[in-house]
Amino acid sequence: MRLRALLETDALGLRLLGGEDELDRSVRGVMTTDLRDPSRYLSGGELVLTGLAWRRDASDSEPFVRILTGAGVTGLAAGEAELGAIPDDLVEACARHRLPLFAVHETVAFATITEHVVRQVSGERAGDLAAVVDRHRRLMTSGPTGGGPEVVLDLLGSDLDLRAWVLSPTGRQVAGAGGTPLPGPVGTALAGHHLAAVRTGRRAPHRAVVGSTTYSLFPIRNTGRGALPASRDVRESVLSDWLLAVEADAGDWPAARLDLLQGVTQLIAVERDRRDAARTVRRRLAQEVLELVQTGAPPAEIAARLRVAAPVLLPGLGTAPHWQVVVARVEWGGADDTAPGAADTVSGGPVAQALLEEILVDPAVTGPDSTDRIAVAHTGEEAVALVPLPAVAAPVRDDGPEAGAPSDELMALHADALLDTVREPLSAGLADDGRLTLGVSAPVHSPEGLRGALEEARHARRVAAAREGRVCAAGHHELASHVLLLPFVPDDVRRAFTARLLDPLRDYDRRHRAELIPTLEAFLDCDGSWTRCAARLHLHVNTLRYRVGRIEQLTGRDLSRLEDKLDFFLALRMS
Repeated sequence: MRLRALLETDALGLRLLGGEDELDRSVRGVMTTDLRDPSRYLSGGELVLTGLAWRRDASDSEPFVRILTGAGVTGLAAGEAELGAIPDDLVEACARHRLPLFAVHETVAFATITEHVVRQVSGERAGDLAAVVDRHRRLMTSGPTGGGPEVVLDLLGSDLDLRAWVLSPTGRQVAGAGGTPLPGPVGTALAGHHLAAVRTGRRAPHRAVVGSTTYSLFPIRNTGRGALPASRDVRESVLSDWLLAVEADAGDWPAARLDLLQGVTQLIAVERDRRDAARTVRRRLAQEVLELVQTGAPPAEIAARLRVAAPVLLPGLGTAPHWQVVVARVEWGGADDTAPGAADTVSGGPVAQALLEEILVDPAVTGPDSTDRIAVAHTGEEAVALVPLPAVAAPVRDDGPEAGAPSDELMALHADALLDTVREPLSAGLADDGRLTLGVSAPVHSPEGLRGALEEARHARRVAAAREGRVCAAGHHELASHVLLLPFVPDDVRRAFTARLLDPLRDYDRRHRAELIPTLEAFLDCDGSWTRCAARLHLHVNTLRYRVGRIEQLTGRDLSRLEDKLDFFLALRMS
């Protein structure tokens, strides 16, 4: 369609402010944004709708318009609801860059313009597009009368014979058509393909083959109120955007069908923004509790805030829950940085916050509403989650000295389990310059315990950070073990310590095939029991005594002494 046609539609209420000579430009799509730099979401030919929330003063108009024209935008429509009248500086900037500018009357919803453009943008598929956008208002409606993304996905199946799913960045199914779920491993693999393609800068849609089935992956950009700060760096949003997975190869599709799918992703993005707006309440609650805990507020004050949070996070719960704290950090850096301090330009706090909200969702639960019980705050580069554990659902022990007592351990989050299903796609999104580290506290039963739980989760995260790998986690149970200390031993000290104790044994084993190292490991594992160790190694006790004697002779240590046993134990663990 042409820009001129927009002025001929009275229902749109558009008023031309400049660019009359450019009204024969073609419109290929429509995008609503209030980002200061939306270039990463533009492919050219769009009519951009904006509420002007990006404008702080007159100097902001010139760079905004320059970015739009550089991206090949067809026209700009600015709403009058925010500022009353369209600022002169925006009119002048559009005139300088020959960008047609329309004013949108405050009584006209952007959704109305979006629907009209999407209907008209493809003559070849006009019937299909009209069917999609006719359901746009239902997509925006909450409650049982609305259909959410499923409405559009069902339409793709019935009218275009396309099976499609909306997936989270980790591959969790957010929405599907016709009640046919996408198998979890397939979703995980598709998310990995998508994140890898985005990180390498490949243009969407991305083609992925899982098993013998071909899928086309379309990013669903989050450009509304819940979007991360505008940036040209893809690392800002790669770990938080949804994607649309279509069971088809879009490589040979005509432009009209690609435009149709692009319109579908825009509709789903609007729904994503609506649902993200509800998440701000939970984020605010978490932020308030976190600030109280960190500033050492009285337990009574923290308890009062938790009583407010509990009904929001666990509606209908009869008793106060226990709480667990999870701390996450996303750090960028490495070989891809082209200048000193380059990684510092990527804010890790909001990224970790969005990612932690996703990780804490039960992977067996589909749909976006499964995130309703998750409250995550962020402070600096760190994200902190308050996870309620319903006490009424706790299993009880049926043996031992505490029989009949609630078992928090059975219902608590476990660090490794949190990452089981998300490690593969997240590693693809982090690529070779990102790391995710995560720490989990033990459950606490009262406000007095939250400060300790927060510090415990932070310590556990530091243990995870000392390990190798792109995605690492550690739990509270590891803080009561020697493994807490080992990661923090400097590498040169570690090498010197192990070499002094173990190199003489390794050299002797190489020359004589004496198996002194395996013998030492078995002896320590059997707590120094000659009988049990000999049985495990299938040796005579005298042979075992000879080998242990040789170990002591070569190292100058005495394996009957606790101190020497401990040194050998640590050396083996660090080697």
